[in-house]
This record gives sequence, structure tokens and C-alpha cells, in this order.
Amino acid sequence: MNKTELISAISEKAGLSKKDAEASVKAFVDVVSEALVQGDKIQLVGFGTFEVAERAAREGRNPKSGEPMQIAASKSPKFKAGKALKDLVNA
Repeated sequence: MNKTELISAISEKAGLSKKDAEASVKAFVDVVSEALVQGDKIQLVGFGTFEVAERAAREGRNPKSGEPMQIAASKSPKFKAGKALKDLVNA
């Protein structure tokens, strides 16, 4: 499902116009993105948790030459599904 299909599905399910559904999806993505940038964690009970995972700096190898190289520390967004969502998917 792509973004357009998601907007259509939300529009039908919630009884909203496609324009309102699109605004809702955009607002959700913006709020989650801004919260993650600030280092906040978003928990939606029964659905899951959005958070930022930190990766430490480490040494790796260049796959082409085999030479060791430093990989810088980084942050990555992460989603952990909640129990209710896992149960629904596995049913």
C-alpha cells in the first residue's frame, strides 16, 4: 500500500474527504518526525512505539578492498510493534 492508497483507505474508513484524510496523514508523519528529531519516544498503546536507536561508532571493512575503515556513530528511527498488532498479524 502506498501513500495514495493509504489516504483513500483512511478516507473511506473514517468518512472523511480525501483532502482531510491527506491532511491527517501529513500531520501524523510531521508530528512523528519532529518528535523523533527531538529524541522523543511515541507510544501508541496496542499499535507500537516509534523511537530513535543510537548506533555506536565501530570499525568495519571495505567490501571491495578488505581494508579496515571507521564507521561513524549514527541515529536511526525504529518502530517496535505492540502486542495487539503482533497478535492481529499472526492470527
